Amino acid sequence: MTTFVDRVTLHAAAGKGGDGCVSVKREKFKPLGGPDGGNGGRGGDIILVVDSSVTTLLDFHHSPHRKATSGHQGYGDRKDGASGEDLILPVPNGTVIFDREGNQLADLVGIGTTFLAAQGGQGGLGNLALSSSKRRAPGFALLGEPGEERSLYLELKSVADIALVGYPSAGKSSLIAAISAARPKIADYPFTTLVPNLGVVQAGDTRYTVADVPGLIPGASQGKGLGLEFLRHVERCVALVHVLDCGTLETDRNPVDDLEIIEQELALYGGLEDRVRIVALNKIDLPDGKAMADMVEQTLRDKGYEVYQVSAASREGLTDLTYAMARLVQRARAEAATEERTRIILRPTAVDDSGFSVQLNGDGSFSVRGQKVVRWVRQTNFKNAEAVGYLADRLAQLGVEKELFKKGAVAGSEVRIGSGDNEVVFEWEPTIEAGAEQLAGHLHRRGEDSRLESTWKVEERVEDILSEEEIARQWEYNVANPHTPVKEEE
Repeated sequence: MTTFVDRVTLHAAAGKGGDGCVSVKREKFKPLGGPDGGNGGRGGDIILVVDSSVTTLLDFHHSPHRKATSGHQGYGDRKDGASGEDLILPVPNGTVIFDREGNQLADLVGIGTTFLAAQGGQGGLGNLALSSSKRRAPGFALLGEPGEERSLYLELKSVADIALVGYPSAGKSSLIAAISAARPKIADYPFTTLVPNLGVVQAGDTRYTVADVPGLIPGASQGKGLGLEFLRHVERCVALVHVLDCGTLETDRNPVDDLEIIEQELALYGGLEDRVRIVALNKIDLPDGKAMADMVEQTLRDKGYEVYQVSAASREGLTDLTYAMARLVQRARAEAATEERTRIILRPTAVDDSGFSVQLNGDGSFSVRGQKVVRWVRQTNFKNAEAVGYLADRLAQLGVEKELFKKGAVAGSEVRIGSGDNEVVFEWEPTIEAGAEQLAGHLHRRGEDSRLESTWKVEERVEDILSEEEIARQWEYNVANPHTPVKEEE
């Protein structure tokens, strides 16, 4: 049975926002007391939180689909609907989150660190909130916005200070068991360690963690063995400890060659070139192991390595090794404390950003993109003519129709707003001043009447020809003689 999982796919679906309510207050002696429909509740979010009690992504392996609750619809009598509950998902410390394209979205390090995996939809406004001096009794309400749906890839990278690397059966698990309270499985056959193990070490006043990963073998970069698959768990370490087997029974191996082979595999993996290396010559409790350690120690020191002879069985040399690792951890923490770790990135909206874009497609249609316009479309009940008219007014006020005209749209052009299942397709009918008068000479602005066109022309010409005093005298004359038309000058 699988007990350790460090890569999973999470399908997160946030809750839908509740629909707004359409209601008219009715009381005794007040049959039509005005709109009183409440707003819909907000949909629940899906939030990932780093939890110290979680060490694996096993729960997501068994249950990859997670969904938050939706908000309730609004009520009459000015009552808003209840919001959906947020779904809190605990993850291990060191979880890295990627999107479907492989882009890193977050690196969750530190207990309590949170990440918004999927945002709940906003609740729709009721007809009470939509009422105004111009729209006193709206007969419609806005729908709740659908919750965000995302597929995320979660990858665990253990947060450890020191990493133990080496061949299988080199004694890494025995070493971590000897210097910490960790109790990994230990046996005298290769690939005993199948999953990374973490141990906490106390050296003087310094407390740090040590990670033991499955052993590396030649060809690990081509998929052989298990170690390369778990090397991501040593990427956060400040130093690597090469555990070399000085008591191996294989005649074609020696500690120096083992070190070079492991370094080649680490180089093929990449990203670990700047880590400090320490060499631990293990199994010196064996006569042959001690002789081999004495033979290769100076050679390794000449290569620039800090070398320690140790024995996980007899605990010989472990104190010096643990204090050496503690010094590296102290130095790394001191350097990290002096660095500026918190960066606040501000991305203000450009002054010329309209909040939407209009694109001409190859088939002659037009696509409107923008978070605001897409949200408006999602919240519109297209079965209600008044709601559709409200959407048209909002789009016109935002400047969508002017931009369509600039891009070459004409009456009857196909316009698409949104994408996927939420895409809305309609034929464009110009309703604003920009474009309407130029697209068709017989079209007029809202509220205008062609029968008044001659009167407007007369008034414009009178204002151009007459002075202010003449206009005032003419106005007084018209008031005194209401049936006398304004005489147009030749």
